[in-house]
Amino acid sequence: MSLRLRSVLAAAGATMLAVAVLGAGLDILVARHLRRDLDHTLRTRAVEVAQLAASAPALVTTPGALDAPAGAMVEVVDNHDRIVARSLSLGGRVLPRTLAERAIATGRPRYATVELGDLKVRVYAAPVAEVGGGGAVLVAESTGDLRSTIDTLHGLTLLAALIAAAIGAGAIALLTGGALRPLARLDRAAGEIERTGDVTRRLPDPHRADEVGRLATTLNAMLDSLEHSRDAERRFLADASHELRTPLTALRGNIEHLARHGATDGLVADLQADAERLVRLAEDLLALSREESAPRPSEEVRLDQVARASAGDSIVVEPVTVRGDRDALERALANLVENARRHGRGTVVVTAESRGDLALLSVEDEGAGVLPSERERVFERFQGSGSGLGLAIVRATAERHGGVAYVDGARFTIALPAVRKASESGGHASGVELEKGTP
Repeated sequence: MSLRLRSVLAAAGATMLAVAVLGAGLDILVARHLRRDLDHTLRTRAVEVAQLAASAPALVTTPGALDAPAGAMVEVVDNHDRIVARSLSLGGRVLPRTLAERAIATGRPRYATVELGDLKVRVYAAPVAEVGGGGAVLVAESTGDLRSTIDTLHGLTLLAALIAAAIGAGAIALLTGGALRPLARLDRAAGEIERTGDVTRRLPDPHRADEVGRLATTLNAMLDSLEHSRDAERRFLADASHELRTPLTALRGNIEHLARHGATDGLVADLQADAERLVRLAEDLLALSREESAPRPSEEVRLDQVARASAGDSIVVEPVTVRGDRDALERALANLVENARRHGRGTVVVTAESRGDLALLSVEDEGAGVLPSERERVFERFQGSGSGLGLAIVRATAERHGGVAYVDGARFTIALPAVRKASESGGHASGVELEKGTP
């Protein structure tokens, strides 16, 4: 079933259930009130008859004296269970003697609901004082009116439940129709984007500040990210193709020269250099791909030990631990050292230190360094010498470790969350998350 149909059925069912519960409670209250009124009427009539029997015994036996406009059935019996008087409304019926016997024996009145032929009646039996001759008076009245009233109430409750369910279902249908129309437009637009594969298209803005509007905004932001990712992928493929074309062209030319003129020491050296360049580029592409797709590492690594294993001219370290991939960190540090040797000058200093909750792994030379306007661009793919991927791998490695890579002048730094030991953090090792792009 559609969401709209499920909502309509749920609203109708919930409304009917609520009205049914309300009707059941109302039925109990009304039935109790009607029975209480009937019992009060029977008791009042019984008191009247008992007073009449005490004040004018001869009048009780007069035909029609016990009949009342209300139509109650009255019967008076003596202490020996003999009928003394009865109302004409009884006809050929006789009220149950057991109630009279119990009332006489206990001296207490009592109520009962009994079957009197084809008639269901409510009976009240009360003892008569000895001054009135003793015995008991029984007053009965049909419960048909009470039952009819309750049945009418049931019918009205059912009708109200159906009407309320119809109104609730109609209201939900209107509300969901208005709410789902923008979703239907979003669905059609998304289907068209899926069919054409055109991520430059956007979903229509429903111009709403509710969940539907926020969904459209989120989906359009996702499409923006997909478009940017596709553009980045295309640029990457174009740059990779361009970078591969140069060594492949040189390699092909050297092979043709080899085929025509034979091998020379210089030609063999050129072939080896071309092959090494291709291998280096392939390895860097693979490393970058792995860094961008690999999960975040959990092994504890000492950055000071990583720094000591580097090829820096000078090493300055202090004990500092991170959760990381040792091989990846060593490769990133080697890329930074190689970058300093290629583009810097003087002594290359490798530093591992802690600063608050951060672990910093830095490489610095004595050159002028990177201009402020170039600080972000140097970490992009194919921007440096060599394969052009060294600093891109450094940034990808830092981000996979939950950190950042940045440059300040001639100092390149990888900042990672430091692992504090139990003695430093109250009993639990912990770290800190860094936002990308900021030192």
